[in-house]
Amino acid sequence: MTKLLLRALAGETLPTPPIWMMRQAGRYLPEYRATRAKAGDFLSLCYTPELAAEVTLQPLRRFDFDAAILFADILLLPQALGSELWFVTGEGPRLSTITTRAQVDALKPGDAIHERLSPIYETIRILAGELPRETTLIGFAGAPWTVATYMIAGRGTPDQGPAHDFKTADRAAFSALIDRITEATILYLSAQIEAGAEVVKLFDSWAGSLSDANDRRDFAIEPTRRIISALKMNHPDVPVIAFPRGLGENYKGFARATGADCVALDQSVSSEWAAEHLQIDSCVQGNLDPQLLITGGDALKVEASRITRALRNGPHIFNLGHGITPDADPDNVTRMIEAVRGA
Repeated sequence: MTKLLLRALAGETLPTPPIWMMRQAGRYLPEYRATRAKAGDFLSLCYTPELAAEVTLQPLRRFDFDAAILFADILLLPQALGSELWFVTGEGPRLSTITTRAQVDALKPGDAIHERLSPIYETIRILAGELPRETTLIGFAGAPWTVATYMIAGRGTPDQGPAHDFKTADRAAFSALIDRITEATILYLSAQIEAGAEVVKLFDSWAGSLSDANDRRDFAIEPTRRIISALKMNHPDVPVIAFPRGLGENYKGFARATGADCVALDQSVSSEWAAEHLQIDSCVQGNLDPQLLITGGDALKVEASRITRALRNGPHIFNLGHGITPDADPDNVTRMIEAVRGA
């Protein structure tokens, strides 16, 4: 029987939606923290295939999820393109900054990424051999706009201001950076698929900051469409999930415009609105507030059941509206799964 997640992504309406969580391999699990300590640092964990595969598998030993998502980071791609990448304890990732056209032009060509990223492909090969037969393996990358915001600022920023400033000051140079990331992302995701990923996901975490319609078209919609179109040419049976976080009502039409098989939702839209406006075009994924996995209680059960019922008349993958946070209670994850499957 075809895996549940793949059935939903093919447009099938299922009696109970498949379930997985963004960041399901993470710091809320003590076994993850132990493995990360063994690795020594975050990048060593990402680039050691046996350890990266281990943390990918850890949540599946605790919870009855329908999918595993590759353990990696969206900033590995800019590192492979030539940016310097390091992590500051307690603060997160740092990148060398790109602020000029000359720096954009100095990035490595897309086909040079594979040497640096070969351990990621090996992690996928390990997982493809070890996952339960019913569990779908998801690969991923950052969408070009979001990756560009980090490459320009050198870190996450509250408003993505440096990227907006660069875009305004030199739109041609900014567009060239988006093109370079887009081309490399196509190669990166293709290699993940060839290694064994059955689904790929594009994380556009800062899409919502593109408030101008032309910017949203040029830097969120069009790069995503190009990536999906290229992937479908060579891997027509591999579904793509897009997560343009923060779009609100601009989620409407995103699947049609990009070719995404599924659109992942944050909490900026209700499940009822999504059922009316989005499920007619594609599968939808989401969108429980991750805060409820901290607070738990009846509110968690009620909301998980409500989302499931609201989206039950079309293809749906149950997930969070953003990644699970380090302070979440693993017991609440079990309660969430029970609520969805009992809805």
